[in-house]
Amino acid sequence: MTVQAIKELLNARVLNGEDALQNEVFTACGSDMMSDVLAHVNDQTVLISGLCNPQVLRTAEMMDIVCVIMVRDKQPDPGMIQMAKDRNICLLATALPMFTSCGLLYKAGLRGGARIGE
Repeated sequence: MTVQAIKELLNARVLNGEDALQNEVFTACGSDMMSDVLAHVNDQTVLISGLCNPQVLRTAEMMDIVCVIMVRDKQPDPGMIQMAKDRNICLLATALPMFTSCGLLYKAGLRGGARIGE
C-alpha cells in the first residue's frame, strides 16, 4: 500500500513529505509508547500515534519508519514540522481516532508490523 492510499483512506492531510506519497508501506504500528515501537517494529512501517512530540520523530528516524500519522486531530507545532522536514520524515494528520485508523488500514489489507513472537 502506498502512503497516498493511506492518506486517502484516513482522509489525512500532509504536514510534510508530499514527495513521499508514492512510498510503499508493508505494515502498520499504532502506539503512543515509543519504547514499544523501538522494541517491536519491522521495516517499511507506518507509525500511527496520538503522541505529538519530537520523540515520535526521533523514533521514526531511528527505525526508518516510512510515515508518521498523527491521530485525533493532533497538530504538531511548527518546530516539530520543521524537525520532520530536516529529517525527511513524511508526516500526516487525521481527525480519526487511533483505533478507527488502525481498523481501516487493517480492513484495507495492511497488517501489524510487530516482531512479537519471532
